[in-house]
Amino acid sequence: MATADRKVADAATALHRKGKLDDARAGYVAYLSETPGDAGIWSNLGALLRSKGHHEQARRAQERAYALKPDDPGIRKNYANILSDLGEYDRSIALRRAALDHDSSHVLHHALIGRCQRGKGDYRAAIDYLAPKVADYPQEPEIELQLAFAQLGAGLYGAGFRSYRARWRSDEMTPRKIDVPAWQDGDAVSGKTLLVLPEQGFGDAILFSRFVPVLAQKGAKLHFVAEKPVARLLSELDGADWVGTSVPDLSSYDAWMNLMDMPMAVFGPDERGTPPPPTRLAVPKESRARARAIAAPFQDRFKVGVVWSGSATYKGNAFRSFSHRAYLPLADIAGVQLFSLYKGPALVEFHGDGSAAFMVDTASTDRDFADCAATMLEMDLVITSDTATAHIAGSLGIPVWTILHWDPFWVFTHAGETTPWYPSMRLFRQVRPLDWLDVFDRVEQALREKVEGL
Repeated sequence: MATADRKVADAATALHRKGKLDDARAGYVAYLSETPGDAGIWSNLGALLRSKGHHEQARRAQERAYALKPDDPGIRKNYANILSDLGEYDRSIALRRAALDHDSSHVLHHALIGRCQRGKGDYRAAIDYLAPKVADYPQEPEIELQLAFAQLGAGLYGAGFRSYRARWRSDEMTPRKIDVPAWQDGDAVSGKTLLVLPEQGFGDAILFSRFVPVLAQKGAKLHFVAEKPVARLLSELDGADWVGTSVPDLSSYDAWMNLMDMPMAVFGPDERGTPPPPTRLAVPKESRARARAIAAPFQDRFKVGVVWSGSATYKGNAFRSFSHRAYLPLADIAGVQLFSLYKGPALVEFHGDGSAAFMVDTASTDRDFADCAATMLEMDLVITSDTATAHIAGSLGIPVWTILHWDPFWVFTHAGETTPWYPSMRLFRQVRPLDWLDVFDRVEQALREKVEGL
């Protein structure tokens, strides 16, 4: 290998570490065109492509790396990661078991074996595998997190939400520092004034706020902090004595609790339980008037609101989202009018290719999710990817079809067309990873039958 070639590889690796991914990718490609036998650089390129959401290309790179150096621990790990991403769970498990046989100190493989079993929908296998590993490796929060997702998918809510406390020991969450005692599992809530604080996504705020009235029925006085995009929707939250976006004075609270810890005050440690009804949302009159004006020209049509992507900053968005163009065949169904409920960076492409002529853009001027909810109320049906809009539509009780990738959020489990968390929701699932065509064929057929039956 020429020294100049190695310098190119080293420079690309340094750029990769600095987060300059486009420059690093160009360097890797240039180097590999001259030195295609370097397994480590193929693996680096695969990891970079994975981080950019180019999963099929990442697999190709990792397959080349693995073929060149199958016993290298880092290469084997990177290959197992992309296989897991793409739903090739058995192959990923086999690689991780081999890695553990070679070096048992890499305990994160245990978490990811359980994650693969859960991805297959085999919650029991995942629980049986992960539960003893939590005790064996208490220093690894990812093992307990994967156990939580398996327990929640299995409907073991009491155990699952308690396992999910491990999120605060992970790298993705920063523990809170507040001059008020934190509510602890097992603490009484009756007679206490509790401050409930938001965490994670806007959809999570809608999903979990249903526990507020349950805690109020148990005698708690609840103050609920809502982030601004959902604050108007939650402004009349049942069971809450106060809802706001910030709390200037902490002196009146007995304790604070995280949004997603409320279920621990509802479900016992060994309880399977039944989810409380969805949150009752407040939709302001001014938002409803705006929505009526948007829908007014199409009163003779079957109105369908659509969403194709969630937050671009969510690390799993590439899997749960799809192109807006997937909806265009629905616009050709006689009597149907589509309305885009999406607001975000993907609107550039939506407007750029002329799709706005066939899907009325209702959301680009939305002030918050209350405006979006008002538009939903004017729709005959909402069809959405797995994002906050699914939780809003489900909470409003309107007909909503949620389109799921093959390894969905635990609320939707891995089988069936319904979820007990949202009675008005119908689920459409990917059968094969990354294959949206089959899903949309079924959605189109279902919509045709629905419209023809009117």
